[in-house]
Amino acid sequence: MSRFYKIGEASIFLGVSISTLRRWEKDGTLIPAKRTTSGTRYYSHEQVCSTKLESSNLTLAYARVSSRDEKKDLETQTELLSQYCFAKGWNHEVIKDLGSGMNYQKKGLKTLLKFILERKICRLVITHKDRLLRFGAELVFAICAAKEIEVVIINQGA
Repeated sequence: MSRFYKIGEASIFLGVSISTLRRWEKDGTLIPAKRTTSGTRYYSHEQVCSTKLESSNLTLAYARVSSRDEKKDLETQTELLSQYCFAKGWNHEVIKDLGSGMNYQKKGLKTLLKFILERKICRLVITHKDRLLRFGAELVFAICAAKEIEVVIINQGA
């Protein structure tokens, strides 16, 4: 059975924006996605891999806050991460999560771990170590090291 990616996952996998995927589908660069009755696009693993794009230069930036009350901080983190990656000239995407640093079931975290394990990224950027996980970040960093994925923590001492 083939693995399917929603448009956001496919965009991260390929290192392009969601609007680029939509444009490629429209102009015939990418085979049209399968769609649900509600219009959600799904791309097969084979379809995504056959696009001939090299995603190994993709940087993933990860932003997380614990509660909806901190939504402004999430946007601040996202902006800081984007500006940092842009200034470095890195091809990047930002994954945003809302949930406790002790919750290992967050959608964004799962997506991030998937791309680390499949080595679809070359770099992980976070604002602070505890933005990744409250406990266990070192394990993720060790996996990144084993997969030769660079980890950049913008505010090391804070």
